[in-house]
Order: sequence, then structure tokens, then C-alpha cells
Amino acid sequence: MHYAKTIIAALIGLTCATGALAQKTQLTVYTALETDQLKAYQEAFNKVNPNIDIKWVRDSTGVITAKLLAEKANPQADVIWGVAASSLALFEKNGMLEPYAPLNLDAIMPQYRDKKSPPAWWGMDVFGATVCFNTVEAKKKNIPVPTTWKDLLKPEYKGQVVMPNPASSGTGYFDVAAWLQMWGDDAGKGGGWKYMDALHENIAQYTHSGSKPCNMAAAGEYVAGISFEYRGHTNKAKGAPIELVFPKEGLGWDLEGFAIYKGTKKEEAAKKLADWASSKDAMLLYGKNFAITAQPGVAPKLANIPDDYEARLIKMDFEKSAVNRERILAEWTRRYDAKSEAKK
Repeated sequence: MHYAKTIIAALIGLTCATGALAQKTQLTVYTALETDQLKAYQEAFNKVNPNIDIKWVRDSTGVITAKLLAEKANPQADVIWGVAASSLALFEKNGMLEPYAPLNLDAIMPQYRDKKSPPAWWGMDVFGATVCFNTVEAKKKNIPVPTTWKDLLKPEYKGQVVMPNPASSGTGYFDVAAWLQMWGDDAGKGGGWKYMDALHENIAQYTHSGSKPCNMAAAGEYVAGISFEYRGHTNKAKGAPIELVFPKEGLGWDLEGFAIYKGTKKEEAAKKLADWASSKDAMLLYGKNFAITAQPGVAPKLANIPDDYEARLIKMDFEKSAVNRERILAEWTRRYDAKSEAKK
């Protein structure tokens, strides 16, 4: 009899365990976050919400943006977390996002969120331009440290500059958008294009990731890698012989942002993720990687990032970046794509 009771108890336990497992919700989250950030963010969220599993779909910004646009008629994503605000503004224009005001929205600075109420998207952290400059290789080649974007046009930089392709990289796109917003676009005739024509002469390669130019400069493959501050900060912290240069004319930037995909069947779980991802706990984690978080006063001082970093960011118009994206990328590709690295 005792044996039978044990079996019944075990079966009840098994059923309860299976029931608990069955209650887990899986959220499909599209992201362009760096792979070395995903685990920390997921683990922190699961401590608070253990019954929500995250299934990551990760690629660089341009690839994720193209994928989401291609899937518009047959959506696969529940949530977009860690994708550039310029892309989120584009999805919003296409009616792809579900507006939601997360619990901690009031703590997010107005310039780092969608203006509508409730917002279609809101920001997590700012990622901005930096040039990773290999001082050891530069000394060998007698190349001076640049202080401006225009310095990269000097003849001694020929074949020594790498930057991300804006069609595949969010970092590449905010660089191009910033140069056009600073120096003029005029449908391919403005000063921004003239700058890129001259820069193209010195470019060795356009990469498909925003991190890669800094990694290449850190490894001494090239002297100057146009990248973003997170990768510059991490590479320098690992001991790479690089200086981080923040060109004086002003820095392009974008926001990593969060949005709920319209029509998700997991809306309740998506809102829980939004509430957590906008919390101070989440912002503290973002602040370990980025100098500026959407909630002010959260990010600790990052080594090698200047104190006036935020003041150096130019006024970026995300609506403009979204509306003109297709035209700008087509023009950029026509002019410069011959030096892009081969796609995998």
C-alpha cells in the first residue's frame, strides 16, 4: 500500500512539474544587442519573471531591420529589444508597433523616447560614434592621432580606415545620417556626400558590423576603426593599444530601444518584459556598457569616455533618418559598396 502511495505521489509531483513547465511563456525577441550582453540581461529579467523564456533572434541592425520589414505580412516577433530608434521609428511609420507605456516611463528622458502617448517605442541607452585609433601601428606608419572627422581625409590615412556599412550596421547608418545632417544632403549633392566621397578614397573596407572596425584597429590590422563607444571601451579595457577619439565636429548616435510588436499573441508577457526593461535595475545593467542611459543619473562613469560626451552628440532627427533611410542607403550603396566586405 505504501509503495502504491509513493507511486501516486510521484505521479502527482510529475504532473505538477509538467504543469509548471507548460505555463512558461516563450517570447520571441528580435535584437541587435551585442552577444556579450544578452546573457546578463536575460538572467536579470528571469530572476523577476522566471516563467517567461526569451528566444533571441539576433543580427546586426540593418539585417534585423530588413528581416522585420520583410516579415510585416507574417510577423514572427513578439518584442523588439535593443534595436536602433531610427529603425523603430521606421517600424512605427509602417504600423508595426503596439504602443505601451511601461511602468517606468516617467523616469525616461523625453529626448530618448517616442513623443506620442502612449509611446510606440522608448530608449534604453545611447550608442555614439568613436574612432578606435591604434597608437602602436600609427607610430610605425607615422600617422598622427586625428581630432576631427576631416582629419581622416588626409593622405597619410589612405587604406588605413575601416568603417561599418550603413546598410547592415546601425553604427554605420548613424554615422552617415549625422554627416548628412551636419554638412548637408541635397539628394546626393550636399556636403555630407562630398565628405564621404573623400573618405571613401582612404577606406580599406566597409564591414558588416559596428564592432568589427574597432576590433580590427585593436588587432593592428588597420590604424583607424570608425565604431561606437561600447566596443572601444571594452577593447581598451582588455588592453588593446588604442586611443578612443571623439571627433570635434560632433558625434552621430542612436538609441537602443524597446517596442512591442503589434499583434503579438503574448501581449501580457511582452508588457512584463517592457516593465522590467524600463526599470532602474535594467538601466543599471545598460549603464555597465554605455555612458548614457535613457534614465538619467544611472550610468556610472565609463573609463576613457569624456565627461562632456552627451554634449558632443549632435541633434539627431530620427524621423528624418527613418523617412530617408531607403534613399540614403541606395545612394550610399551605389557610390561606395565596391569596398564592402563579402557577405557571409
